[in-house]
Amino acid sequence: MHRVVVIIPARYNATRFPGKPLVLLKGKPLIQHVYEHASRASLVNSILVATDDRRIFDTVANFGGRVVMTAGSHKSGTDRIAEAAAHIECDYVINVQGDEPFIEPQMIDDVIDLLYNDDNVAISTLARRVTDVNEIFSPHVVKVVMDDEGFALYFSRSPIPYHRDEFLKLRVMSHELQVEKINPRNLEFYKHIGIYGYRKEALIKFSSLKQCSLEKIEKLEQLRALNAGMKIKVKETQFDTFGIDTKEDLRKAEEWQNISL
Repeated sequence: MHRVVVIIPARYNATRFPGKPLVLLKGKPLIQHVYEHASRASLVNSILVATDDRRIFDTVANFGGRVVMTAGSHKSGTDRIAEAAAHIECDYVINVQGDEPFIEPQMIDDVIDLLYNDDNVAISTLARRVTDVNEIFSPHVVKVVMDDEGFALYFSRSPIPYHRDEFLKLRVMSHELQVEKINPRNLEFYKHIGIYGYRKEALIKFSSLKQCSLEKIEKLEQLRALNAGMKIKVKETQFDTFGIDTKEDLRKAEEWQNISL
């Protein structure tokens, strides 16, 4: 039987929203919402928060969650969970972002299933078909293209794949694309959903790799894994998430009625 642990990285000094894991959403700290949603996944054996801040540590402990202290020098959440995972006996590690209070338990089970069912998968993740034309061209929405077996070929902040013929039809004399006339339901674009499943050995390997040039250009660390020849399997999901990056996002989350907290 494979042992699966969800690790939620959480740091206090986020550049855009300091103290984010501890802000209250519907009367609970943000980190508690994430923890409780993750605990409902059926294939998970244990959950813990990995943090470098005593305030977060105490908050998680106070609501009854498992939490470990990690170094304050980590540059990414992946490095933080790798440190925590190195001391845990497990087969698979699931990285659930600490600012995703609407994460669906099924999404966690789906990335675990990808690891269960294919020994060639080092890393697993999710993607959702784009239905909003603004997401196609937003650099804040990461797009992914996959091969016929569902393995990621590339991730980008640019609109990939570039639908040449369709886009040419919508260009005007100024050579500007008439974005408002694009119907994303007729085109194939997938939005990457930032939840990852790792085989433990793949996570440790990934955290030891140096940044590659593509990662530095796009500011996407998953490109480091692809550059190193690691296989990332992608499953399409019907669920979407809503990350809290700013105080405005927190206000929107309070009003979001799609998923109850």
